[in-house]
Amino acid sequence: MLSKSQISFLKSLQQKKIRKTHGVFLAEGIKSITEFIYSDYKVETLYHTPSFVPKLPNLSQKINFEQTSATDLAKFSSLTTPQEVIALIKIPQWPALLTQNLQQGFSIVLDGIQDPGNLGTIIRTADWFGIKNIICSEDTVDVYNPKVVQATMGSLSRIRVHYTDLNDLLKTTQLPIFGALLNGQNIYNTNFGSHGLIIMGNEGNGIRPEIAALIQQPVTIPLLGKAESLNVAIATAIFCSEVSRGQYVNKTI
Repeated sequence: MLSKSQISFLKSLQQKKIRKTHGVFLAEGIKSITEFIYSDYKVETLYHTPSFVPKLPNLSQKINFEQTSATDLAKFSSLTTPQEVIALIKIPQWPALLTQNLQQGFSIVLDGIQDPGNLGTIIRTADWFGIKNIICSEDTVDVYNPKVVQATMGSLSRIRVHYTDLNDLLKTTQLPIFGALLNGQNIYNTNFGSHGLIIMGNEGNGIRPEIAALIQQPVTIPLLGKAESLNVAIATAIFCSEVSRGQYVNKTI
């Protein structure tokens, strides 16, 4: 069984500074955890209830199994209704972000995204469309926030999320830079080519002016109805669909 200090530490991982200090985060639910187990992530410990029977054949990594009560598990779960298993996972150290490594296909660039659910949904969407890299401004919500991890439904295990100064990145890259702006070219008439950066902005304020000034091709999703705005995760999905369209011209899925 877990000690009070262990439970206290695991609960504290809901805080960004604690995750950063110790280099670990939590994932909940067997579906998401299984995705991390069979990925480049290192799962260190599985905390589980007595009724949990793991079905994890052919494990290539050593994982510690810690049995605990449902009551104790709920003390460090971020869910209203906790599941039977929570994993302690090591935060990976990805290689330095080099734009020459982004030449194949598209990457999503997020400027100041604050809502964990939006970031999680964007990661899941990127995974669906085969986009491997998401680049975030330094003030974007932490990707290892429990609500972000939960919203990705395991897709985080296949996506590399980088945090960097977007000004420096955009001023030095040779990649085409597209951005979601209200005064841009109609997305349905835009030729995205085969690679580039797609910039999406903050939920309330959009792309900040200094970043917008570096966009080479502003693009807009035309308004046909009367909605005041479009959720950034939904807008990102539309952009992902359009930039992927060229891959399937004259092909049958």
